[in-house]
Amino acid sequence: MSLKYVMEVYELLDSIHVSGKEVKGYLNAISDLGEVTVQTVEGKAGSTDFIKVTIPGEKGKTNGGDAPTLGIVGRLGGIGARPEVKGFVSDGDGALSCIAAAAKLLDMSGKGDRLDGDIILTTHICPTAPTRPHDPVPFMDSPVDILTMNMHEVTKEMDAILSIDTTKGNMITNHRGFAITPTVKEGYILKVSNDLLHVYTQSVGKLPVTLPITTQDITPYGNGVYHVNSILQPAVAAKCPVVGIAITTETAVSGCGTGATHPTDVEQVVRYVIEVAKLFGENKCTFFDPSEFTLLEELYGKMNHLQTMGNQVTAG
Repeated sequence: MSLKYVMEVYELLDSIHVSGKEVKGYLNAISDLGEVTVQTVEGKAGSTDFIKVTIPGEKGKTNGGDAPTLGIVGRLGGIGARPEVKGFVSDGDGALSCIAAAAKLLDMSGKGDRLDGDIILTTHICPTAPTRPHDPVPFMDSPVDILTMNMHEVTKEMDAILSIDTTKGNMITNHRGFAITPTVKEGYILKVSNDLLHVYTQSVGKLPVTLPITTQDITPYGNGVYHVNSILQPAVAAKCPVVGIAITTETAVSGCGTGATHPTDVEQVVRYVIEVAKLFGENKCTFFDPSEFTLLEELYGKMNHLQTMGNQVTAG
């Protein structure tokens, strides 16, 4: 039951003293079938603990197999904005979802339900992150920049990435629960995956909800253009397909708002990414059509310049 782990992880993370070491201890106590690593990284506005959880699949590459590897990234600025505000912030839902998913997958592995492919889950833990202005509501900032996050959270072993991010600070998707984005690959915004839509209907029991994205959203932070949030920043560093899993609300909710985490919504996300992980490792869930992507590049050329900072001199 995923809700159990969402609640346990929430209680673990809702502390000014929580660290990556504590999270590692929690996960290791569930099962020793995964590898959990923690690295503390210092930034201009403090430090954060990056966590990487690798859960080997029965036919995964870590065991000499060829089953594809799924990456699950919990994207956020921080789980807390202390001392400015007290408590777990809305922005922390990305880390909460990722760690809870890792806990449930480890529990499944310990009980004999090992997936075919490897799963790599990455996120970071910072209970004292800064905030910054954003329209229509303030955003959480982070002690480290996006480039550093991508270095620690996106790995070359990932054959596809699900990027989970609180996406409540907008008036684009007015739905409480979660939404999925179109697939992004090397600068192209591709069609929404039919397979991912189908998994949504099966795990949620409702018609799927999608989050519209723009070219601006898939370019790197810091280039001076508006981004809905950092949900697709992993696509800046990856060659593999990336899909955003946006935790959403009906109203615009500040990322640094407290008391705004809905455990049942997070649990839906956890179940969803686990169902995708099962099928992806079995080659029964595709994020994009490789032949169509090849055709797009033949017709219009590569778009991976959108993964760079662009022509900063010309742009001013």
